[in-house]
Amino acid sequence: MFTSVLMIEKPLSSVDVDFVTTLHGDEDVAFILLMQPRGDQADALLRAIDDVAYGELREAGREGDEPEGAEARGPAGIALAHSLSVLRAAGREATGVVVDKHPLDHLKAVVEQASADEVIVLTEPHYVEEFFHRDWASRARHKVGVPVLKLFAHSAEADDADGGAGGGATGGGGA
Repeated sequence: MFTSVLMIEKPLSSVDVDFVTTLHGDEDVAFILLMQPRGDQADALLRAIDDVAYGELREAGREGDEPEGAEARGPAGIALAHSLSVLRAAGREATGVVVDKHPLDHLKAVVEQASADEVIVLTEPHYVEEFFHRDWASRARHKVGVPVLKLFAHSAEADDADGGAGGGATGGGGA
């Protein structure tokens, strides 16, 4: 069985599930999810800059309203449970944990322990971090020793617009 470690920062949408479960055709794939809760105030600044780059000025102003740190652990656990549930409903093996600190160190350990075949980083675009190669995918490529695929996550709005039926996913660059 092929093993993919899937790093996420929000619940998987049906479009995301459809995409990651069909990446390898008919091959059986087991998923290990690592859910990262929202970070600290420095992360809030980067998210606000990303929102401005997207032209989503209202979202940039709301970054301070989102739970962060320890307060974000509960919502992250709910997002992880949802994501595991939808992967299992799609007929895949799936386990996962919420990772509070040092997600890349945890990722490296999980890849080694599970003898994972690949890492998929499924997040919203983070323009500032990606430009400076400080995003998870760029940093993981130097740490894990397996292929790292960067994909852009879809929102719940994509599910609504698609009728929940799935469509194509937006991929970021490879290794």
